[in-house]
Amino acid sequence: MSSLRVDRRSLRIRLLAWLSGIALVVTGIAWLLHGILLKDLARDFLGARLEREAAHAVEQLRRDYLSTSAVLDSASRGFQVFHHLYVLRLGDDITASDSRWQEALQPLLGASSEILVEVREGGQHLLVYRQPFVLDGEDGVLLIGEDFSQVDAGLHRLHWWVGSIAAALLVLLGTLNLLAVNRGLVPLSRLRDQLDELRDGRRERLTLDVPSELDSLVMQLNRFMDEIDSRLQRSRDSVANLSHALKTPLAAVTQVLRGVRPIDDARRRRLVERLEAVHAQLDAELRRSRIAGPQAGRMSELHRDGARLVEMFRVLYPDKRFHLSLPGRQGQRIPVESQDLSEILGIVLDNAGKWAAREVRCRLCLDGWLTIVVEDDGPGVAEEELHALGQRGRRLDESRPGYGLGLSILAQLLARYSGRVSYAPSSLGGLCVEITLPLAESVS
Repeated sequence: MSSLRVDRRSLRIRLLAWLSGIALVVTGIAWLLHGILLKDLARDFLGARLEREAAHAVEQLRRDYLSTSAVLDSASRGFQVFHHLYVLRLGDDITASDSRWQEALQPLLGASSEILVEVREGGQHLLVYRQPFVLDGEDGVLLIGEDFSQVDAGLHRLHWWVGSIAAALLVLLGTLNLLAVNRGLVPLSRLRDQLDELRDGRRERLTLDVPSELDSLVMQLNRFMDEIDSRLQRSRDSVANLSHALKTPLAAVTQVLRGVRPIDDARRRRLVERLEAVHAQLDAELRRSRIAGPQAGRMSELHRDGARLVEMFRVLYPDKRFHLSLPGRQGQRIPVESQDLSEILGIVLDNAGKWAAREVRCRLCLDGWLTIVVEDDGPGVAEEELHALGQRGRRLDESRPGYGLGLSILAQLLARYSGRVSYAPSSLGGLCVEITLPLAESVS
């Protein structure tokens, strides 16, 4: 029984259900309108014929002054008359071709306006046209009727024949819809196969051989895979650098511990310093991971990401004051991945917090470009040494923990977005870091 269960989440089932439902509704409405309009068309056609016949009969009365029965008798006249019965009132005289209908049509003889009505009596359905006239100053009314039962029965049969044909066409349309949906979903099957190949390592990227509606999806998936590859490479580089940075102090500590020389206070102090340096390096790497956060694949929201980072650094450096200036509009998003922006901003804020005496200022501006300006009131950097900032592994001051990778990672991140960074003395007395990122578009 489980194999017969319909998957309601299936796109194929949803498309077929919607298309079949719409086709059924449209066909049903068309069939109902066909029945209504077909009957109205037949009624109007027969009514027009009865009207012409009544006018012709009245004209004959006025022109020939013949007796009523002679005028209305089609056999004695030389013209074709299609009516099945008549009732004529001229003054107080009433003449009918069928006395059975004279009583049923009696109420129509008293009016003085033209009208087409349907009369049902004794299982019969009659279409009657009323024609008032004046003959020699005497008012008259002519009723001409035609049996509508046979026409109605014929229309009913025709209506159901059309319904049968419409049902057959509906089945055919459902089959064509099934073929069209299956054909239209072929690109999704190909995309699924490519994702399977990607998972198995037989493919590195998805191709764009898909309908234009899926171009954006494929491009986003490829971009996401590029992000993953880039982060994996950065993680490998970071692990390699950290391993290299820790290898020397750990080897020195191991050598001392394995040696036979006694460990005096001076050697013990050096061992503690080296272990503290290892701890500081590990702490710096963990802090950088915390700065990036779990934001992969999301666009940056300046107010959210900026406020989150500044609040975090206020906790990390409680003795420093961090000031943040953001663009005026809340919820402003930019086409820079949130994790990248957090890492870019986190590197310069961490560096400023590490060297600042008491104050760090951060200003973000949007004007076709994203501009980030971070200043501190620390000792700063001599102008002749500013060019050395950002060189991999280069540290201008060994008095603070670190291993000279932050600014080089910053340069790599900016290169991905065609951004740039510049260093200059700050008006606060320390270092001013200005970062500019070109933005293709911003999203509110």
